[in-house]
Formats: sequence, structure tokens, C-alpha cells
Amino acid sequence: MTINEFLQGDKFALFAGVELLETGNGYAKARMEIKPMHLNGGGVCQGGAIFTLADLAFAAATNSHARLTLSITSNINFFKAESKGFLYAEAREVFSHKRLANCEVNITNEAGELIATFSGSGYRKDTELPFAPIE
Repeated sequence: MTINEFLQGDKFALFAGVELLETGNGYAKARMEIKPMHLNGGGVCQGGAIFTLADLAFAAATNSHARLTLSITSNINFFKAESKGFLYAEAREVFSHKRLANCEVNITNEAGELIATFSGSGYRKDTELPFAPIE
């Protein structure tokens, strides 16, 4: 099994149309095409959809060490509204320890413009995941 296969278990992110593009040691990139189901009443991509995109990238980056890491806090800041095209989430661990991880995620549009930033902290459990750590 790979981390990509493991994260196929995140049914909510799959249903939302989030796909994992890249994974590395403490790194991940995901994307989501904005579809009508993602739009809020104002006609722009709903914040929860953007959060789900960022959260999957966070999960891939922090779980890349093959130890189950669950979010304990997260924060998102929205800067620009989008209503069509693809959004990308690029996650990088900025702190990785035996028990705690912190990850910063930039969400951009197809032009590379910053749409939102997400910061999350995770707690690493003793549970080993069914794939090799990404080196």
C-alpha cells in the first residue's frame, strides 16, 4: 500500500473531488476542480471546500512518516474568492517531532495567486500505517 492508497479512505475529500498529486517527506500537493457543488450562495467556492482541499494536503504531508497523525488544531485565512478552475494546496511540514507536527499549506489558483493559507498542528499516535515512510 502507498500513502495515496491509504488516503483513498478519506471518503469526504474524495466526494469533494480532492485529488492528491504529489507526496514527499513532509510534503504534499493536492488539487480540486471548482464545480457547481462547491459554490456558496455568493457564487464563489465555499470555505469548507477549500478547507477540505488544504486538510487532505496536510494529512498527506504529516502522515508521510507512516505514523498516524491526526489534526489537533487548524486555522485558515481566505484572501481571494474563486468560482471556477482548479485550486491547488501545497503543504510543507515546518516542524516534525515524535509526537507533534506543524504544517503550513498555501492554496493557490491556476495562475499561482494565493487564495488562502492553512496552518495545522497534528498529534502523532503510536499507530504505524500500512506503507513505508517517504524518505
